[in-house]
Amino acid sequence: MSRDDKGQSRRHVFAKALLFVFSLFLFILAITLMKDGARSLVPLVRGTLHAADPWRSLGFGWLFAYVVMSGSPVAAAALTFLDAGALDLDATFTMITGSRLGANFTVIFLGFLYVLRGRSRAASLGMGLLSFMVTATTYTAALAVGLLLLRTSWFTTIQPERGMALQSMFDWIFAPIVHVLATRLPAWGLFLSGLGLIMLSFALFDRCIPQMTIRESQVGRVSQLVYVPWVMFLLGGAVTLISMSVSVSLGILVPLSSRGFIRRENVIPYIMGANITTFIDTLLAAVLIGNPAGFTVVLAEMVSVMAVSILILATIYRPYQRAMLASMQWCTASSLNLGVFMVLILSIPILLVFV
Repeated sequence: MSRDDKGQSRRHVFAKALLFVFSLFLFILAITLMKDGARSLVPLVRGTLHAADPWRSLGFGWLFAYVVMSGSPVAAAALTFLDAGALDLDATFTMITGSRLGANFTVIFLGFLYVLRGRSRAASLGMGLLSFMVTATTYTAALAVGLLLLRTSWFTTIQPERGMALQSMFDWIFAPIVHVLATRLPAWGLFLSGLGLIMLSFALFDRCIPQMTIRESQVGRVSQLVYVPWVMFLLGGAVTLISMSVSVSLGILVPLSSRGFIRRENVIPYIMGANITTFIDTLLAAVLIGNPAGFTVVLAEMVSVMAVSILILATIYRPYQRAMLASMQWCTASSLNLGVFMVLILSIPILLVFV
């Protein structure tokens, strides 16, 4: 590598580091704004939407993720509603679960648009459908486990210690900005501004992540490992822990899957692992909000999803794998089947909220 190339590489790394710091700044500012603005939305959330009911909050989080086309901002919003007193522990837990179910819709919807343009249903929708089905089945089972954990006294005592020095530093940096915005915006405007900023921060963070790929030449060397479910489970968790995005971590495997280097059935445990560590950004949001109960809820999400995933892998993985693949193949078998599936995933959250 020449001296000019090394200099350009250093500048590129430095620019990525600056972008990361800026995205983290926006993330913390967004959480602060949403926390302050959420109090004004308590009557709307509890009264008009009746989202304090756990099943309604499940549908509310699901639909909310459809609207913003992302799950993490909705999960952060759930934590601010908990801090404001609009939601209790159960409703916050189910709203965060709904946010993850709704987040998968974006990939499916984009694939559906490709199908309308004449692309193959299996090629356009396969990975998105598989991701949704694995997420829906594991998260639905994890609902019971998580709600049980939230009723266990020893579990609710697991809470982080937030230092006063860190709190003072955040107040010194962000309080003046929030004060200026609060004098110019209504309280609900603070929440919406925070929601917009947190979506921007996630978009910027995705751009500062190093481009991660698995080359075809590398697949041959590790093929005996990546086809082992437990290895793929750990790999999915590790990659998503670094990228903080399921879509990014799955995107690494899509080219290899389309070329036949990794079969779709091998991706199932990878998705399971990714669905656990995807909560890392929500866990950080809980710490920043400073409400210990929020940390407990997110930890319950992670532990319950991990417990269900490990149980499936250890006991019924092969039947589960066949069921997931059969469901995916049924959805892509005909336009009618696909249409029925799309109607179902659109109508279920609506029914949960309004019926």
